[in-house]
Amino acid sequence: MQDRGAKQSDHSRDSRNSQDLLASLSNWVEAGALRAVDLAFTRFIAEEGGVTDADVLLAVALTSERNGHGHVCLDLHRALESPDRLLSRLRDDTDLSPQVREELREQLAALDLQDWVRRLANAHNVIAPMIDGLTGVDHVADPIAPEATGTAENPARREPAPAGHAGSPLVLAGSAERPLLYLRRYWQYEQRIRAGIQARLVTPVAIDVARLDGYLDALFGRSAGPQTRQATGKQAASENPEQPNCQRIACERAASRRFFIITGGPGTGKTTTVVRLLALLQRLAMPNDEGDDAPVFTPLRIELAAPTGKAAARLTESIAGQLHGLPGGAEAWGPVIPSQVKTLHRLLGTIPNSRHFRHHAANPLPADVVVVDEASMVDVELMAHLLDALRPDARLILLGDKDQLSSVEAGAVLGDLCQPAPQGPSSSPRLPCTLETGSALGQAIVILWPSYRFSQAGGIGALASLVNQGGVVQNALKLFKAKQDPALGIIDAQVISDPEDTAFSRLMAEAYGAKDSFLHQLRNQAPPADVAQAAFDQWAADILQAQKRFQLLTPLRQGVWGVEGLNQRIIALLRQRGWLGEAGEDSRAMAPRQWFPGRPVMVTRNDYSLNLMNGDIGITLSVPAPVKGGQAAGTTSMLRVAFPTAEGGVRWVLPSRLQAVETVFAMTVHKAQGSEFEHTALILPDRPNPVLTRELLYTAITRSKKRFTLLYSQEAVLAEALSARVERASGLQGSW
Repeated sequence: MQDRGAKQSDHSRDSRNSQDLLASLSNWVEAGALRAVDLAFTRFIAEEGGVTDADVLLAVALTSERNGHGHVCLDLHRALESPDRLLSRLRDDTDLSPQVREELREQLAALDLQDWVRRLANAHNVIAPMIDGLTGVDHVADPIAPEATGTAENPARREPAPAGHAGSPLVLAGSAERPLLYLRRYWQYEQRIRAGIQARLVTPVAIDVARLDGYLDALFGRSAGPQTRQATGKQAASENPEQPNCQRIACERAASRRFFIITGGPGTGKTTTVVRLLALLQRLAMPNDEGDDAPVFTPLRIELAAPTGKAAARLTESIAGQLHGLPGGAEAWGPVIPSQVKTLHRLLGTIPNSRHFRHHAANPLPADVVVVDEASMVDVELMAHLLDALRPDARLILLGDKDQLSSVEAGAVLGDLCQPAPQGPSSSPRLPCTLETGSALGQAIVILWPSYRFSQAGGIGALASLVNQGGVVQNALKLFKAKQDPALGIIDAQVISDPEDTAFSRLMAEAYGAKDSFLHQLRNQAPPADVAQAAFDQWAADILQAQKRFQLLTPLRQGVWGVEGLNQRIIALLRQRGWLGEAGEDSRAMAPRQWFPGRPVMVTRNDYSLNLMNGDIGITLSVPAPVKGGQAAGTTSMLRVAFPTAEGGVRWVLPSRLQAVETVFAMTVHKAQGSEFEHTALILPDRPNPVLTRELLYTAITRSKKRFTLLYSQEAVLAEALSARVERASGLQGSW
C-alpha cells in the first residue's frame, strides 16, 4: 500500500508539473515563441497519450517547434547545449520574451541528457524507441533493418521495419550520444531516403572501361587512359595537372553509379556536365556492334526535373543551348536527350488534396535516368516520394549548390548528403573534385570548380567565397570599397537608416528609371492599339526579359524591412515619379495586392489548369480588348498578366484567375532561389534575426550575374549573418 500511495503521489506531482508546463507553453505562444499548432499537439499528447511527465511534454513541444523551422527532428544534446538556439520565433519586442527565455533555460538546465532520453524512451504509448546504446529502458525496438522488409531482387523498394505500435506519433532514434526525437512521419521519410540511396550505392552499373574512355575523350578531349587511372588510383584530369577537369571526373564516376551528386557554385558548369553525362550514358547504352546487323538501339528514358517552375524553365533553356555543344550537335542528340524539364510535383503526378503522388513504389516512373536540378531546394518529404517512385535499376542524379539555402520545408537533404565536402569555395590554387572519404556516398559526389562566371580575384566571386569561408565583416566591407574590374562583377554597399532613406530611393530610381528597365519599356514601347496580337506578344516578351535586369531581395516577409513593407514603399516611390499609373494619383490607395499595369507577380502555388508553376514570374500589362481575327478589337483596354513560356513565347492570363500570387518588386531570398538577375540588391534589417545566415547571404549574392548591392543599417547585423550557419537537425548526417 505504501508503494502504491507513493506512486499515486508521484503521479499527482507529475500531473501538476505537466499542467504548469502547458500553462507556460500558452504564454510562449502569446510571446510568439511557439505556434498554436505546437501547443495543440503537445496538449493532444498529454491528454490522449496520457503523458504527465512535464519534461517529456517539453521535448514534444520543442520537436514540433523545430519542425516548423525546417528541422527534421529535435537534437536533444544540442538543445541542452545551446538552448538559446531554440524558439526562433520569439519576438524580442514583447514583455514576455525575457521570461520565456529564462523559463526555457531553467527547464533545460535541470535535465540530464541520459535521464531525459530514458524517460522519453519509456513513454511507449507516444514514442517508439529506435535508439542504439541506451540502457535502463523497458523496451527498445530492434535496429532498423531495411533488408527485413525487402528483397534482393527489389532493394530500392525496401521499407524500414515499423517502430513501436502503429499509433506512436513520435520516434526516438539516433544514438545515446546524439539522441534525436522525430515526428513519426519525418523519421519515416528519412528512412525511405536512406534505404533508397543505399540500395543504389551498393548496386553499381557494369561498364566497358575502354568504351568509357573513348567516349570521354570525344566529349572532353584526350586525357589519362585506363592504365594511368588504375596505376595512380586517381581519376582522369585535364592536361594541366594543377587543374583537374572536374566535369570529366564527374561523368567518369557517375557512369557506373545509380546514385550521384554533382555540386558546385554558380557558373561551375553543372548543366554542361549533366548534358555531357546524359550523352555519355546514351552512348554506353548503345550496342557495341556496328554495321547492318547491329541490334536496334532503344535509348535510355530520361526525365529532367526541378523543384519549382522557375528552376525548370531555366534548366530547359540551358539544356537546349548545351545540346549544340555536343559532338554532332542538337540534331544528333535532341531525340535522345530531352530538353523539357518538369517540376518534381508534375513528374511524380500530384493528386489534388493529398500528400501522395500517382507514381510510387507500386507504380514507379517509367524512367531509366532521373536528373533533379536545384536539389538544395528539395525537402525531405519530396525527396522520399521521389526515391519511392524510382525503379530499383533507375539512376538518380542530383545537381545543386550545397552552400545555398536549404528547402523552405523541413530538411536539408543535399547539404546533409554533402556534409563531408568542404564548406564553400577554397582559395587554394588546387582543389579536389572528389571526396576521398572511403565511403560509398563520398565516392558518389563530385564538386565542380572553378567558376566560369565569376573570378575569385575580386567582385561577386570573391565576395561569395569570403562569405562561404565565414569572413569577418571588415574584410567584406574592404571588398566593397576596393577598385574592381567590371568583368569581375561590380559590388557596392550602402548604409541606410531605413527604407525611407534617400539612398534607397536613389537605388530604386536608378533601377526602374533606366532606359533598359521593364517599366521604361512598358511606358514607352507599347504598340498601337490596332496592330496584330504578335506585336503585343513581342512587347510583353521584351518586358519579361527586362524584368530580369534588377531584383531587390530581403530575408524577411513582414515589417518595413520585409517583402510587404518594401513592396508598398517601392510602389509609392514609383507612383510619385509617375512610373506606375497616372502621375499625381494618391499612392496610398495602391495596396500591394491590387492589380495595376507594371505589377510584377510571382506564382506561389502550382496551378496545373493554367500551366503555371510555383516561382513563375509575370508582368501585369494593359492591352486592348480580346483579339478578333488577329487584330485588336478596338480602343478598350483591359489588364492581362503576361508569363513566359518554355518555348520563348508569352501566355496571357486574366488577373481574376490568379489565386496564389504576390507582388515581387521585392522578394525573399528563398523565393529567388533558382533565378538569376543582372543586378541584385539585398537589404538587411536593422536588428539580428534567426533567418540571417551565411547561406542566405551567399544565395543572395550568387543570384547576381553582373552587379550586387548590399543595403544595411548596422554592421553588427552583417557580422552576425556572416558568422551564423544554417544548422538543421537531421539523421541523414553522419556515416553512410
